Amino acid sequence: MELDGLKGIRHGFFTRAGGVSTGIYHGLNCGPGSNDDPSAVELNRTRVAIHLQVAPENLLSLYQIHSGKAVTVTKPWDAENRPQADGMATATRGLALGILTADCAPVLFADPKAKVIGAAHAGWRGAAGGIVEATLAQMEGLGARRADTIAVVGPAISQENYEVGPDLRDEVMALDAANERFFVPSDRDGHWRFDLEAYVLARLRAADVGTIGGLGECTYADDHRFFSFRRTTHRGEKDYGRQISVITLA
Repeated sequence: MELDGLKGIRHGFFTRAGGVSTGIYHGLNCGPGSNDDPSAVELNRTRVAIHLQVAPENLLSLYQIHSGKAVTVTKPWDAENRPQADGMATATRGLALGILTADCAPVLFADPKAKVIGAAHAGWRGAAGGIVEATLAQMEGLGARRADTIAVVGPAISQENYEVGPDLRDEVMALDAANERFFVPSDRDGHWRFDLEAYVLARLRAADVGTIGGLGECTYADDHRFFSFRRTTHRGEKDYGRQISVITLA
């Protein structure tokens, strides 16, 4: 995978394996916004931090709002004061940038030459709203170059399992008529299936990112490895966990 083996940079697209949460959150639920036992979430996040060899308090995640807003990170924050944004970048060693997802696409970025990293939460609304480009802009402010940047899209809901209505399609199509290629008709009249991963990859390509890749892992289809908001909704469950994707400068 494109981010593997980069000197001084560690990362992980974590699944739900290896955690202590139980019930509908079974496994490595790292989402403080869930209704899981907070002590279980904290221990899960500590395990992630230890795996990446960072201090637990330096594993940072945002209050994600499905926006095109990104921030630069220079120091840790506590969970109660985390920024409301969907992308972040840092050149500070020892900080770990974590993105929480349960169908949306996590994107991890690294410029190994400039030693600048980034992470973004790209649901359809954030992707359409420019979160990829906003995260890259924050990285550039720290000295990164797009031509030297590597970006990988992690586990997200697949087109096969992502049925959408006309409102979503109309909003994405209004940005560019060429976006029609990311939709195929669904079995239901007036509905389509949207390829979120392909759309995010296309935004990265259009942003002139030097190297891009995607894992092609579907969160909806694999309930043993991933949490999924849409699967939870279809099953009538009361809540859902979040997996985490993390990158850090060693």
